[in-house]
Amino acid sequence: MNFSAENLPRKWAIGSIWLQVRALVTAAALALPCTPAAGAPKPGVSDDLVAGLSAKPMGRVHQVRVPLPAPRPAEAPKAETSTTGPGEAQAPQPSACRLALTEEIAVAPSIADIHGPGGCGGVDLVRLEAVVLRDGHRVAVTPPATLGCAMASAIADWVRTDVASLATRLGSEPSDLDNFDSYECRGFNRVAGAHLSEHGRANALDVRAIKLASGRSIALTDRTVPRELRESVLHSVCARFSTVLGPGSDWYHEDHIHLDLAERRNNYRICQWDVWDPLPAVAPQLPPERPDEAPPREGKKAKSSE
Repeated sequence: MNFSAENLPRKWAIGSIWLQVRALVTAAALALPCTPAAGAPKPGVSDDLVAGLSAKPMGRVHQVRVPLPAPRPAEAPKAETSTTGPGEAQAPQPSACRLALTEEIAVAPSIADIHGPGGCGGVDLVRLEAVVLRDGHRVAVTPPATLGCAMASAIADWVRTDVASLATRLGSEPSDLDNFDSYECRGFNRVAGAHLSEHGRANALDVRAIKLASGRSIALTDRTVPRELRESVLHSVCARFSTVLGPGSDWYHEDHIHLDLAERRNNYRICQWDVWDPLPAVAPQLPPERPDEAPPREGKKAKSSE
């Protein structure tokens, strides 16, 4: 085979091979992970090849203009900044009721939400320990009642306004509110299978008596308590609560008064409390026994003489 300089381009097609070599070198240079330090040799690429490649002028680079967002208006509200770190849950904010039920109104610390079976429980709950009157005097709730904030606020307003006024008329101050029952996961009247009671929603309070600082106790269902006094309590609670049950409503409320804030259509309210008359001081005497010589009653035969 003849390798003379005349027929070398014809035999080996050097021009085509050179283009392929340059393309491979360019690809290898672009694939390098980082730029070598100054003065360090480029691995796998000779200085002559790099110089030859860099001598070729680069094509025109087209710049793309990315539009910037419009500036924030001066009157726009400031963005809220979160104080919680990544993965931390933000603490729930207190409700408007919770903010309004201050220590000047009641001693009612917040407690955890209750999620019981069958829909029992509630949110925004408090433990009502005492009601604070306007003069700072405390009326203890014995025992403390577990209630929703709205129900606790209604009880506090009732004691601070109506009960305090009633006690003033009696020459004393209220000292205790006798709590017969508050939150309890149960059906209506504790009947198996009955619909959920408002007690099961922490939305009801059963009251037996109001005790005064003078030592007197006003049992709301006691017939020996003056009727006018019991009627005053009846009118006050029926004006404030959506449900009032007492004597005469059923056999379950003969010894206490049930109060709740149940919501019904058209704001329907129930007030069932019969204020019975006081029992007579002296029991009526039984009629004397019928004498034997009395004539027979109609419809009965005369006694036989035998």
